Amino acid sequence: QVQLKESGGGLVQAGGSLRLSCAASGRTFSSYAMGWFRRAPGKNREFVASIIWSITATTYYADSVKGRFTISGDNAKNTVYLQMNSLKPEDTAVYYCASTEKVWAAVTQGAYDYWGQGTQVTVSS
Repeated sequence: QVQLKESGGGLVQAGGSLRLSCAASGRTFSSYAMGWFRRAPGKNREFVASIIWSITATTYYADSVKGRFTISGDNAKNTVYLQMNSLKPEDTAVYYCASTEKVWAAVTQGAYDYWGQGTQVTVSS
């Protein structure tokens, strides 16, 4: 069993930055992916970014955040980060961290087995 805990959400003005953190505990795997997803008010949860831990770290981004968000991690600390820059009001959402061993489906929400509780990000205009 893997436990995930997000932190770092909050209220920020448009154009500002936030860094989300996700600390993982419990069972760890030699090869796995960590992802960030978000659910905006009245919308379905959507993929934001993911990182695959194996011999090297491979990252993926949704088109809507590419160039503004950066996913990274510290494998020794079992922590993944989401640096969010140039935030827009449409980035307002609850952001969730998730983990999966199905690294071939790292951008697919349904592939993720473990989820955090989420952290609220609100971007004011």
